[in-house]
Amino acid sequence: MSQEVYYGTGRRKVSVARVRIKPGTGRYIINGREFDQFFKRATLRMIINQPFEIAEHENKFDVYAIISGGGNSGQAGALRHGIARALVDYDINLRPALKRAGMLTRDPRQVERKKYGQKGARARFQFSKR
Repeated sequence: MSQEVYYGTGRRKVSVARVRIKPGTGRYIINGREFDQFFKRATLRMIINQPFEIAEHENKFDVYAIISGGGNSGQAGALRHGIARALVDYDINLRPALKRAGMLTRDPRQVERKKYGQKGARARFQFSKR
């Protein structure tokens, strides 16, 4: 008898998280590293656990994730999104609660690109009429 595995893909900024959850003890393996080693800030760990708290499934699933791109905050957001989508794959009845909490919506905010000939995305060189 094989154990059930549920999948979800999460995205945030330029980060992409491929997430697998399966029934277990609440263990996280991210890019082959333990949860505390990969996400050192407690706030990021709190963000990642939010879907399980909303679904009332804390410490009932083991999470295996491969995350690429972006920085710490974007990767944490991508992992949260992926976990939420995997939970919906596990039980469709969790969808309304997760959707109401905004866990299933991809956060579309991205860094605006720097424009050529200028200092930054919005910053401009000072205009001089003469």
